[in-house]
Amino acid sequence: MSPRHAIRFYLNGELVILDDVAPDLTILDYLRVNAMLRGTKEGCAEGDCGACTVLVGRLTGEDGGEEKLQYQAINSCIRFLATLDGCDLVTVDHLSTPDGALHPVQEAMVDKHGSQCGFCTPGFVMALYAMWLNGTHADRESVLLNLQNNLCRCTGYRPIVDAALSISDYGNVDDDPLVRSSAEALARLRDLKDGKRVVIESANGRLFLPADADDLAAILAEHPEATIAAGTTDVGLWVTKMMRSIAPVVFIGHLDDLRGITVTPDAVEFGATVTYEDARPAVESHFPALVALWDRIAGTQIRNMGTICGNIANGSPIGDTPPPLIALGAEIVLRKGNVRRAVRLEDFFIAYGRQDRQPGEFVESVRIPRPDPQRLFATYKVSKRRDEDITAVLGAFNLRIEDGVVREAAIAYGGMAGIPCRARRVEAALLGQPWTLATVERAMTAYEDDFQPLSDWRASADYRMTVARNLLMRFYLASLDKTDERLAAGGVL
Repeated sequence: MSPRHAIRFYLNGELVILDDVAPDLTILDYLRVNAMLRGTKEGCAEGDCGACTVLVGRLTGEDGGEEKLQYQAINSCIRFLATLDGCDLVTVDHLSTPDGALHPVQEAMVDKHGSQCGFCTPGFVMALYAMWLNGTHADRESVLLNLQNNLCRCTGYRPIVDAALSISDYGNVDDDPLVRSSAEALARLRDLKDGKRVVIESANGRLFLPADADDLAAILAEHPEATIAAGTTDVGLWVTKMMRSIAPVVFIGHLDDLRGITVTPDAVEFGATVTYEDARPAVESHFPALVALWDRIAGTQIRNMGTICGNIANGSPIGDTPPPLIALGAEIVLRKGNVRRAVRLEDFFIAYGRQDRQPGEFVESVRIPRPDPQRLFATYKVSKRRDEDITAVLGAFNLRIEDGVVREAAIAYGGMAGIPCRARRVEAALLGQPWTLATVERAMTAYEDDFQPLSDWRASADYRMTVARNLLMRFYLASLDKTDERLAAGGVL
């Protein structure tokens, strides 16, 4: 099948076909510069503030024999335009009716005084719109969770939360234009599916959209130097903050055959394009100790975009998922062509900026053993800001204790070295010892043998070392009370 040389998507109900798309052109820049739709704002250009929030609708695969159209809020400042192929893009400019009447979300924001300077307002409106469409605005806790990725420096958030809780007073979601036209939109997106590889050459380089996972393997065999981008939550900053070229780039976030979640009696396997939000039901069911951490991975828009495997593949020493997955004994499946190999996650990270991934190879999935209910397992994240912040120190603890003695221990940290890694000497100090305060205090003296953390603007080396030690003590104290929710649901600092 010959490749297609243009992307096709819908923008506020109108079909857009583009055959000259730069690999590094963001959705936000396209909207403001090319499409002249300037309601969507740029605040941070790194996915933090939410002023650039838009809705992207995509086909979600089969559910009971039928495809569904799902709209999610995403950050357009770090999402690349080419990733919209086959999608429905909705911006704040399209929200009010042709006669100028406000949408229920906008009415609620006006009446509750949810806007002051107004710069962040379009992003909040679109985040609230996504909540309303998806039914996640029912209570204050849900609203706060869904607004993590939107920052406001004026209102103090209370009137915005009030607006979120009152949207349904201004209209019925079933009367929303997107809901009423969902069948037509679904049919339009189905018509765009042709199963073809997309290849576009531009002055800034070449981009690829593979037809499927096999095609991805074929492209990487031909172009092993290519950048692989799934959710673009990290690669996006290479462009907006580091001014790096990402060409040639292979965008893979649309590949449904890599979006699978397989549950077996022993493990759960997540495919390469499974986002944090895709994974949430499985995490809640099979890894309850990770739920609190999941809610602190960036914010909703980022969790709608970012993938677990991407968080692993980029090799960041402060990624949120590698430490707990290492402690659980996870392994990844790497694929090159038709050859696959399994690698223990802790062995994948070699040194800062280096991973055990060959040219032309990609992370196809991650397999995570299901926690033994007889073990003690918890994860604690420490950051400057509770919500939507990068880790300063993250500790994960997985211990098997029999007859009061530590028989097995896997303790992993992020933010303590150039890679996420285990605290081997701390583990050794615990093994074979009684699970007591004295044992824990002795083990705390072994941290300096495992780690020599760096100082940066997030935390000093001394602070990191102190926190790392204290997290072990916290884990011990929580273990004394089996009803302690921190042990069952992960810690929050």
